[in-house]
Amino acid sequence: MPIYEYMCPHCNAKFEQMRPLSQSGQDAECPKCHKPSRRKMSTFAAFTTSVSGVPTRVSGTSGSSCSSCSSGDCSTCAS
Repeated sequence: MPIYEYMCPHCNAKFEQMRPLSQSGQDAECPKCHKPSRRKMSTFAAFTTSVSGVPTRVSGTSGSSCSSCSSGDCSTCAS
């Protein structure tokens, strides 16, 4: 079963919950205030550090390590 991330709009609690794929679109009960919480859209990107120390995207993943960079290579980003 996949693990989904949620954020409660009532108490701002962030939590994860393992649920069947068939329930992926349904709200989950917040464990803190017990009110309905909507699923967060998760982002995932995997990086490894090369010999030079520059983060490099792992093959088969998408995204970059900073929101302003679309190249996937952080050597082009301003620090």
